[in-house]
Amino acid sequence: MDPTAPSALEVKSKLAILEKGDFSVAEKAFEAVKPVPMSEELRLKIGGSRTEVFLLERKYQEALQQAESLPDNEVAGVPGGLWSKYYYVGFARKTLHDEPGAQAAFQKAKSAAEEAVSRNPDSEDAHIQLAKVLAYLGEREPAIAEAQRAGELRPESKDAFGGPEIAVGVAEVYTVLGEKDRAIQILDGLLSRPSAVTAQSLKINPVWDSLRSDPRFAEMVQKHGGKA
Repeated sequence: MDPTAPSALEVKSKLAILEKGDFSVAEKAFEAVKPVPMSEELRLKIGGSRTEVFLLERKYQEALQQAESLPDNEVAGVPGGLWSKYYYVGFARKTLHDEPGAQAAFQKAKSAAEEAVSRNPDSEDAHIQLAKVLAYLGEREPAIAEAQRAGELRPESKDAFGGPEIAVGVAEVYTVLGEKDRAIQILDGLLSRPSAVTAQSLKINPVWDSLRSDPRFAEMVQKHGGKA
């Protein structure tokens, strides 16, 4: 009915990526919405999604440019927006071997997450966001503590939809910290029950690159690769 409806295009794009690793649907969607009038909030959301897809496509320079183009004063008005911007900037700069730039960006993301935690100590999203950047900053014990706190606040036993999302974040923390056993165990569990994690998403997401040399990771992906 509306070929430029952002919400429908987002769902179609995500399904194509998660099921098949197909980015063509997302690329067409981004082109389709370019001429469409939209609110500032929607424009920022699409900008964040564009950055995320660039990262999944391993177009790190494009991802960096897209993320840095989002004005701080505007993204600060979106929940988690400032954290997301600097997390993406940090990740892109790290993959581009700009370690000082990555660390500076992760420090800004850390400040945004700490502020969010101070405003709402029971926000599992704020805790897992803080855990991720602490891991990238090499603050091992605080990162694990924040990840565990996020899992306590939103366990899968109480939230079958949100719980797995937090678990993915916990797995990322352990991956960054070099805890391959714990990361693979969490991911294998998520692949074994309903969650947004798919074998295809593990294949394409650079977050998991440090696990690829572990034969258990390859076996896990192969084991679950045929599942819908």
